[in-house]
Amino acid sequence: MSEKILTTKATVKGGREGHVKSDNGVIDLDLSMPKGSEIPPDTTNPEQLFAAGYAACYDGALNLMASRSKKTIDSTIEAEVSLLKDESDGGFKIGVTLHVNISGVSQAEGEELAQKAHEFCPYSKATKGNIDVNLEVHAS
Repeated sequence: MSEKILTTKATVKGGREGHVKSDNGVIDLDLSMPKGSEIPPDTTNPEQLFAAGYAACYDGALNLMASRSKKTIDSTIEAEVSLLKDESDGGFKIGVTLHVNISGVSQAEGEELAQKAHEFCPYSKATKGNIDVNLEVHAS
């Protein structure tokens, strides 16, 4: 195993209808199953939490790649995480679209930086070959 840089924890009791709390107490949320495509108010779900983590991690990787390329950018990442039916076993799986909005570079430069970030980002590495991740890059 590689050298550990950080270890953190979150504890869930009650699964998708339960409660999640981080080890430092910053995340302290009720969880609920979506009702169709609706998420009940004042609750969250694993897909939203994954989207938040992935977007933050990817944006950090994108800004690092821009810095290494001597580019000054402003970026916003929207991670769209979908819960999908898995036809192979009758269960579920997730899919991700990362909406990458970058200003300060051309479309071609933005696409190149986005791909480099995708290859570097720990979330992208963790999901590689496991889930479909689409990059939608919009540069200006």
